[in-house]
Amino acid sequence: MDATNESSEGAPFILLGLTTSPEQRRPLFGLFLVLYVAGILGNGLIVAAVRASPALRAPMYFLLAHLSFADLCFTSVTVPKMLANLLAHDRSISVAGCLTQMYFFFALGVTDSCLLAAMAYDRYVAIRHPLHYATRMSRAVCKALVGTAWLVSHVHSLLHILLMARLSFCASHHVPHFFCDHQPLLRLSCSDTRHIQLLIFTEGAAVVVTPFLLILTSYGAIAAAVLRLPSASGRLRAVSTCGSHLAVVSLFYGTVIAVYFQPTSRYEAERGRVATVMYTVVTPTLNPVIYSLRNRDMQGALRALFTGRRISAGDS
Repeated sequence: MDATNESSEGAPFILLGLTTSPEQRRPLFGLFLVLYVAGILGNGLIVAAVRASPALRAPMYFLLAHLSFADLCFTSVTVPKMLANLLAHDRSISVAGCLTQMYFFFALGVTDSCLLAAMAYDRYVAIRHPLHYATRMSRAVCKALVGTAWLVSHVHSLLHILLMARLSFCASHHVPHFFCDHQPLLRLSCSDTRHIQLLIFTEGAAVVVTPFLLILTSYGAIAAAVLRLPSASGRLRAVSTCGSHLAVVSLFYGTVIAVYFQPTSRYEAERGRVATVMYTVVTPTLNPVIYSLRNRDMQGALRALFTGRRISAGDS
């Protein structure tokens, strides 16, 4: 390696962000600040409500609280840095900082994926096997599902970061993205990245595509059960609720699959940034609304949280 490459190896990365146009930075800052605050408040309130209310002790709420906590952390890994860079002149990030950001981004993203699958399984058992629900979704089972989600996600992330840390970046260090992500960094590397791309298409598929297929299967079974409900209004309400859940889930997985499950040579920076915004900002902001807006128990717990009134397990 020549002297130029040696000096370039330890140089920080420059995050080019969402746009290079100075006129667009302040409007984008305002938009994403609102979305970020809304997401933090929404997910934070769900975590607080589930912890404070005895009425929210069902497995669904236990899983929802963990999903909200993961979403809260997930957006905080990338959005604050993105907001700062929209206003700052220095948009650099050290190599260590870049790898750290990638580690938590991957870990929390996979945790989201596994928890969404666990929640779909919970609804499947509740609707298709109501008599066995208490045993199949006991507290021990819920803790095992959540523990597995967090463990698998961190093992997945550690494996990817150990491989990314071995890459050499001897060309440009300008990253056409608002955070350190796989595809744009692989495009900048002068090392052989085929082993990392192979890992994405194999092990990565196991923690993204497999949960998505499980969710689709669960919702398919739920839809079949819903269509047999005797009440037309009940069917309509159930279809509306499941439809909104499935729409957000499809947005999350669809954009993740579109970004990561393609050869690096075909990755387009502009389209990649737009798709990434969908699953890093939009879906974590929508999740509290989708999973709580029509839920009377959650609404009651949130009112009690704001008013300081204690709510019992029998209240709704």
